[in-house]
Amino acid sequence: MNLSVGIVGLPNVGKSTLFNALLKKQTAFVANYPFATIEPNVGIVPVPDSRLEKLAEITKIEAKMAELPPIKPATVNFVDIAGLVKGASEGAGLGNKFLSHIREVSIIAHVVRVFTDANVIRYEDEETRLRQSSGGQGGSVGPKEDYEAIETELILADLQTIQSAQGKVKRFAKETEKTAIEKLFKGLNEGKRASEIELMSEEQEYANTFFLLSAKPEIIVLNVEEKDYNEKSIESIAQKYKEMLKPVQHDNEGNTVVICAKIESDLSELSEDEQKQYLADLGVKQSGLERLIKNAYATLGLISFLTCGEKEVRAWTIRRGSTALMASGEIHSDFMKKFIKAEVVSYPDFVSLNGPARNDFASLSSVSGGWKAARENGKARMEGRDYIMRDGDVVEFKIGV
Repeated sequence: MNLSVGIVGLPNVGKSTLFNALLKKQTAFVANYPFATIEPNVGIVPVPDSRLEKLAEITKIEAKMAELPPIKPATVNFVDIAGLVKGASEGAGLGNKFLSHIREVSIIAHVVRVFTDANVIRYEDEETRLRQSSGGQGGSVGPKEDYEAIETELILADLQTIQSAQGKVKRFAKETEKTAIEKLFKGLNEGKRASEIELMSEEQEYANTFFLLSAKPEIIVLNVEEKDYNEKSIESIAQKYKEMLKPVQHDNEGNTVVICAKIESDLSELSEDEQKQYLADLGVKQSGLERLIKNAYATLGLISFLTCGEKEVRAWTIRRGSTALMASGEIHSDFMKKFIKAEVVSYPDFVSLNGPARNDFASLSSVSGGWKAARENGKARMEGRDYIMRDGDVVEFKIGV
C-alpha cells in the first residue's frame, strides 16, 4: 500500500527546508533499498520501526546466518506541492498545475510558519502590500491568516470542480448524485471543507469520484524556531495554535504536529547515533519527521504487519480492520488466490520468547528463539482468511501451489 503525504504551504514557511531534509534521508536510505526512478518533487523515506532490527537479530540467530538479513521498512512518499499562493485556484503562481498534484496524495501536511526571522520574508499577497503602503492595517500575515489562505484555495478549487459537474449532470442522473452535487455546492459556497459536509453513504460514494482537495485528511505542521523546540514547548505550542486555528481548522481540530524544519535539516546530515544524541540534548523524544509519519498513519487508520526470514525482514502497511486475506495480497496478488492459512504471533510474544534481556542482542546468541520458540510455547496460531490483522502481527502465510 502506497502512503503519500502532500506538503503544502505558502512561500517562506519552511516547506522547502523540510522537503530537502526528507530528500537527504531518502539519499541515505536508497543506498540500501532498490527503488525505481522517482520524480524530483517526490521523496521516499522509511517509516521508523525499531521492531524490525530486533526481528532481524532473532532471525540471524535462528537461521545461523553470518550477517543480518536485509531490513525493509514500510515507506512513505512525500510530495512537494509547489506554487500554492493566494489566487492559485484562479491560476496565480503555478496554480491549477500543482493543485492537481494534491488530488493524487493520501493526506495533506499543511506547513504553517510560526517562527520569526528577519532574513526570511513572510509571504504577503498584493492586496496586503497595497494596504500597507497606503497606511492601512494590513500588517504582517500571521499563522491563522496563512492557514486560512491555503484552505480557501483548496475549497475554491473544489467549488470549480463541482460547478463544472453541475453542468454535466443530466436529467437521467441518479437522484442521489443530484442531491450530492447540491449539498457539495451549498457547503463549499459557505466556506466548508468537503470533509465536513454531511452526505448519505451513496452520496459520499459519488462525491469520492471527484477527488476533492478539501475532502482529504489533513495534518497541520507548525514550523517553530529552534529555541522553542523541546518536549515541554512542543506541547504548549500545539495547544496554543489549536485554539488560534480553531475557527478555521474545522474537522481537523487537534490534528497538529510541531516541527523545526531547520533542526530536521541538521538531523538529516547526522548518523543515527548522532541524531539520537542531538535529540536528547534538545530534550526531544522523537524527530518531527517521525511524529509526522506516525500522525499520518494514525489519521489514515493504517497499521503494519511484519514478516521475517532469511531473505528479508519487512514491514507491510495495511488499513486497520484488514483481514489476513487482504494482508496477504500486499505481498503478492497470487497469495489471495492461493491463501490457505496465516500463522501469526504477536510481536510482544515473539520477542519475549527470546530471553529476558530482550534489548541486549548479544545475549540472544545462546537462545533458539524465533518461530521455533513461538511454536514450542504455543504462541503461534493458525488463522483463517477472515482474521482481523493487528499492528505488529508477525506473520507467515501458508499458500497453496
